[in-house]
Amino acid sequence: MTPLNRLPSMNFEAEILADPHDNSELYVIPSMRSLTAEEYVEAFQSFLDHSTEHQCMDEFNKEVMPHIMAGLGNGKSTINILGVGSGTGEQDLKMIQVLQAAHPGVLINNEIIEPNPQHVAAYKELVNRAPDLQGVSFTWHQLTSSEYEQQVKEKNIHKKFDFIHMIQMLYRVEDIPNTIKFFHSCLNHQGKLLIIILSDSSGWASLWKKYRHCLPSTDSGHYITSDSITAVLRKLSIKYHVYEFPSGWDITECFIEGDPAGGHMMDFLTGTKNFLGTAPAALRSRLQEALCQPECSSRKDGRVIFCNNLSMIVVES
Repeated sequence: MTPLNRLPSMNFEAEILADPHDNSELYVIPSMRSLTAEEYVEAFQSFLDHSTEHQCMDEFNKEVMPHIMAGLGNGKSTINILGVGSGTGEQDLKMIQVLQAAHPGVLINNEIIEPNPQHVAAYKELVNRAPDLQGVSFTWHQLTSSEYEQQVKEKNIHKKFDFIHMIQMLYRVEDIPNTIKFFHSCLNHQGKLLIIILSDSSGWASLWKKYRHCLPSTDSGHYITSDSITAVLRKLSIKYHVYEFPSGWDITECFIEGDPAGGHMMDFLTGTKNFLGTAPAALRSRLQEALCQPECSSRKDGRVIFCNNLSMIVVES
């Protein structure tokens, strides 16, 4: 499987326009650029604050994860977990709680791969504040998934894991098929790999497939959904099961001029710093119009709710 093609390069150089108040002077609209790691953290937080993404994952943890966790470890006294792109760690700790409930008294070695230093710092702070982590050890690798893979191969490390999770992170991976193949090879016998990715029933899928011309070239992620991942798994002849969970994202503020939260959410959606302030007016209008289409969003009590449905793909060892 090849990630969906990126947009053709668009020339979004700084635009020089006549000042509406004084035609004798000129002013410059800054050119568009991608988010830095720090800016992404802020934009992502705005997304989380206005979406049910984490509540959706909580439902999965409640309904499905206990059964998955119960089958891990094969009676061993220690269970090894690897989080790939774990971010600030909230979901990791919730899954560890489920594992502790399924295997009381078992030691847990939790390793984390996360390249963003701000996320690593926030994760460590969360661990320091969290109760009930007796018997759980944490090891952080401030690396990308590809850097970790390279390090493992260069040092000839053969560590295996009982549970590996890749939550909403494959959009930033260059070689998705080989990344999945590598981490699948890191599973112990009867281990499980969990991939959480946007569903093909989500508004993202429609936006990326049908309205891609409305998105800027500064968005550096790959446009992939669950169908792309399951196609890779089938090609690798790996068994899996998909669980679909509904999730929504209230994007109403994205249509309110000058709203700070709306600005951050549009930055997250486009991967672009200050999209509303730097994108050409025609591109802004096209994207806002696309977001309102029924394939992307619904209206509820006067609010615009973008469909953020998730697919939880449980992969067998």
